[in-house]
Amino acid sequence: MTFDPSALAPLHERVSADVGREAAGVVMRFTVETMDRAARRMADGTMHLVTGDIPAMWLRDSAAQVLPLLRLGTYCPGAEEFAADVLRRQLAFVTVDPYANAFNAGPTGAGHHRDKTAMTPHIWERKYEVDSLCYPLHLAERFWRRTGRTDVFDTLYWQAVHRVLDTWETEQDHEARSTYRFQRRFAGRRGTLPRRGLGAPVAVTGMTWSGFRPSDDACVHGYNVPGNMFADVVLRGIPEIAEAAPPPPRHEDLVDRATRLHLAIDGGLREHAIVADPVLGPRWAYEVDGLGGVLEIDDANVPSLLSLPRLGYCRPDDPLYVATRKFILSTRNPYFYSGSAAAGIGSPHTPPHHVWPIAIAMAALTDPDSDVKRATIRTLLDTRGGTDRIHESFHVDRPRKWTRKWFSWAEATFCELVLDYCGFEP
Repeated sequence: MTFDPSALAPLHERVSADVGREAAGVVMRFTVETMDRAARRMADGTMHLVTGDIPAMWLRDSAAQVLPLLRLGTYCPGAEEFAADVLRRQLAFVTVDPYANAFNAGPTGAGHHRDKTAMTPHIWERKYEVDSLCYPLHLAERFWRRTGRTDVFDTLYWQAVHRVLDTWETEQDHEARSTYRFQRRFAGRRGTLPRRGLGAPVAVTGMTWSGFRPSDDACVHGYNVPGNMFADVVLRGIPEIAEAAPPPPRHEDLVDRATRLHLAIDGGLREHAIVADPVLGPRWAYEVDGLGGVLEIDDANVPSLLSLPRLGYCRPDDPLYVATRKFILSTRNPYFYSGSAAAGIGSPHTPPHHVWPIAIAMAALTDPDSDVKRATIRTLLDTRGGTDRIHESFHVDRPRKWTRKWFSWAEATFCELVLDYCGFEP
């Protein structure tokens, strides 16, 4: 599509007045690139939105790219329909294969052909991540609450909800019921699952299993805690959505199923995912297996433990969250790094001592102090490593060492932070 940047002049003026022309320039470029360079109108009227320098559409990334545009309202003409068209494509992809996380624009067969999993020509990558199914449902609910429109809750939406619930219910007993397998040749532990692609052993807990994290890295333990929390949030929204736009007769059971699944996941989290910390008190683990295995970290990618209030799982002053936040923003978290240029959370997905702007921005987005938000905006502008990009990650002492030439999700999160500071409604 072709987007007219001149329509954004009032947006540039407003953001410049609050945080300066430099931050406004990043917001402007992100908006134009998302609606033009990264987007492709398909024959069915939907919008295929790539993640940046990788020519594929991730369910997670494309939702994150659209969410700040929804907040702009009249400052961004066409954003509402653009978001609806991206959402419809996401929902269609969920019905194609709920275990896939990234898709081609058509049945081209592009992607990781050497992966040992049930690939089809439509799929770029088939790493099963709970959060990839959360994001389209989250976007649909945010779209409705922002615009008041219920037309997105059509038959396709309810078909996608049906596929999501089927998948999450199956993966509550991954060992006995799941047919999903994933192996990547020569990728190491980060890119493949043990036991010939089945994953490490897990017990039945009520939570739903995930092979991979939001980073696309393999889970150490099968129950990703923030992923299950995000699932819990979107499940809680389904009954209210059904009141506004009832599902068709053949999907009448979806509301009851969503409620049962929410209660099961919540119970599993409360029973298995809370760590007894002698210093901070009870706090959340990052991954568990129901067999006693616990991973005490946080990763930079969202959903993360840091992002829980932003996702709507809890309040920022919730005692479990407060204790968890103190842990993950300290050196007790093995992926927390601090240096001369910045401090924040990194990931095993990127080199040591690299922090992610997504996590740096999320720390400010979950902090009520507006001065923290403004200072974080400045930090992210100052650590672009001699480029005009908000990168995937950068070295805490040497920001000119960075990863990903164009990573739209990171720029979307920066824009969310700017919009928060400028007072745009969520």
